[in-house]
Amino acid sequence: MVVITLQRKKCIGCNYCVELAPDQFQMSKRDGKTVLLHGQDKKGFFTLKSNDELIFEASDNAAKACPVKIITVKQV
Repeated sequence: MVVITLQRKKCIGCNYCVELAPDQFQMSKRDGKTVLLHGQDKKGFFTLKSNDELIFEASDNAAKACPVKIITVKQV
């Protein structure tokens, strides 16, 4: 299982995550910040739990590229 967490409030809208993992992230037209697709919001932390192990590499690359380090990706 892959767990992706995004702390959306701190997003600066650089778009790296969307470029590296477009199946998981999308930019909001409303405020220019990233959205974790299908993520569940818990007090500003958006979390996606997926059984699709194929999303790990792209999501991990997005987390590493994030200049404000607001994305975490774990395999459990």
